[in-house]
Amino acid sequence: MTEEKGILLQSGTNELEIVTFTVGENLFCINVLKVKEIIHPLEVTPVPDSNPAIEGVSQVRGEIMPVVNLARVMKLPEIEPENTKFIITELNQMKIVFRVDEVHRIQRISWEQIEEPEKLSIGLEELAVGIVKLDGNLVLLLDYEKIIYEISGNADFAVTGEDRITRKVNREEKTIFIAEDSQMLRQLLEDTLHEAGYTNLQFFANGREAKEHIFKLLKEQKERTFENVNLLITDIEMPQMDGHHLTKVIKEDEIGRELPVVIFSSLITEDLEHKGAGVGADAQVSKPNIHQLINILDELVL
Repeated sequence: MTEEKGILLQSGTNELEIVTFTVGENLFCINVLKVKEIIHPLEVTPVPDSNPAIEGVSQVRGEIMPVVNLARVMKLPEIEPENTKFIITELNQMKIVFRVDEVHRIQRISWEQIEEPEKLSIGLEELAVGIVKLDGNLVLLLDYEKIIYEISGNADFAVTGEDRITRKVNREEKTIFIAEDSQMLRQLLEDTLHEAGYTNLQFFANGREAKEHIFKLLKEQKERTFENVNLLITDIEMPQMDGHHLTKVIKEDEIGRELPVVIFSSLITEDLEHKGAGVGADAQVSKPNIHQLINILDELVL
């Protein structure tokens, strides 16, 4: 049984469609762009020595995919497997199955409705990147990249010896703005960019903060353009304003369009790359290809 996804939104509207679901008594959501399909659970083959939250692997339409049990991730009560659903997702260029209790419906909302999570009484604030009120209920937007990062032993984001980044001269002279809501990704980007020599970094927790600061600089500058910033790296999914909308408003400005923008997101796939191109992004890199990100920064600013 497959449930249809909603019609994909136009790029840069600052809207998204979410699928809501429950685990235990709690409501969660996931961006429709990450969802390939929703099906009844299939047989799972355990994988020895894996994280307890990884049930094993399952074969879905001929592809072998890891199955992540979200109840175990969040230490919530589990129900009988036959009463659950599989959400087939694609993020970080990987297909991953999340087992959840019950899937509800697709809803269209604005990123402005999503607030940064406050302290939650249910103790899930470390796994949430946003919270939205829908029909009188609080719905948590989980940091799915962080979940995968932690239960996989950080392997997907590691810089191996073969990919070790070399330092280049002049990188420290460049100012890079970074809009990224995930604290884990901000730290990872800071560590990796510093290692490469890009040490002049300024971080923003969402697209709105980045936009306000950039346009403040635009207003203050009289002659030279962006003399205080050389490039913007932005995630797509962020509370208040997403990366596509942020890129769109910058590129629509007569002077702002000169600022190189690189979208760095788990949503960069062959099917969705046109959305970033449509709003004028100079480059798009899928998480976790940090080595590729460094190469692109070099091409755009050195």
